[in-house]
Amino acid sequence: MNYLKKKLFKSIFIVFIFTLAACSANQESNSNKAAGEKDNKTFMFADAGFDSLSFHNEVAGFILENGFGYQTDKMPGSTPATIQGLGNGDIDIYMEVWTDNVIEHYQKVLDSGDAIQVGINYDDNAQGIYVPTYVIKGDPERGIEPMAPDLKSVEDLNQYWELFEDPEDAKKGRIVGAIPGWEVDQIVANKVEGYDLDKNYNLFRPGSEAALSTSIVTAYEDGKPWVGYYWEPTWIMGKYDLTLLEEDPYTEEGWKAGTVAFPPMDLAIAVNKETYEAYPDVVQFLEKYQTSSKLVNEALAYMQENDASTKEAAVFFLQEHEDIWTEWLPEDIASKVQAAL
Repeated sequence: MNYLKKKLFKSIFIVFIFTLAACSANQESNSNKAAGEKDNKTFMFADAGFDSLSFHNEVAGFILENGFGYQTDKMPGSTPATIQGLGNGDIDIYMEVWTDNVIEHYQKVLDSGDAIQVGINYDDNAQGIYVPTYVIKGDPERGIEPMAPDLKSVEDLNQYWELFEDPEDAKKGRIVGAIPGWEVDQIVANKVEGYDLDKNYNLFRPGSEAALSTSIVTAYEDGKPWVGYYWEPTWIMGKYDLTLLEEDPYTEEGWKAGTVAFPPMDLAIAVNKETYEAYPDVVQFLEKYQTSSKLVNEALAYMQENDASTKEAAVFFLQEHEDIWTEWLPEDIASKVQAAL
């Protein structure tokens, strides 16, 4: 009996020792990670299909790979789907959340604690219904006379539907909307109904950002009238002169009715819960990451003028604005990025 007790005690003791050893190894692993030892983590960026977000993904990705030693990848999807991916952990980092455009989806993942907003990328953006400025003021250098000199507001468009004739329906005008799948697509549709523009206009939804941009460029180069949704920063806003049509200032009631301007918006940077808790080095970098519409316009214009990719635009930005991005990083990390450039 005493022999059995001793054997049992010995077995328990051995299990206890192995448990302590495992805990110690785990603590040592965590300690090494905190001290800078990298794991095999691949950070997944949200890719909702627009160039400014892709540009920021490439800038942050270049820094994470070459400065911190991590791997990166991108997950494409619609805006609501990528916000959901951020919340459920499929996506680690969202570099440019147009917060008010996705307020319901975004607030849900924030309130649940599944995602954390860590910074503001930039806050000097604009969006709404635009026309080429020559539609209102003309362009003497191009021999273009003013087409709608009294056009000031979105509401005024009902007086000018014939000017913006739909090439597929001569009885109505055409307003070019946002991309199906983007949350703002429904916001624009709500505006068309809110201002009763649907009585005189068809809302045309281009199939991609490239199609939307092409519609503007084609009209502008030909000096033709065009009206539709757009936003800034974009390369188009850096190259062409467009006028944002006026709307009443934002109110919650007016927003639901579709009859007020887009509110000033913080374009946020957010991460999922696991990234926030497990990678403080990355979070600290993203907390300091900050740009502006002007900087992004410059990078996107570089893409257009040089037929460059978003990755090439990111390298251009990092080379041209070292004084900006080095402020986001510890000196040793910034040195590694500089060496990679």
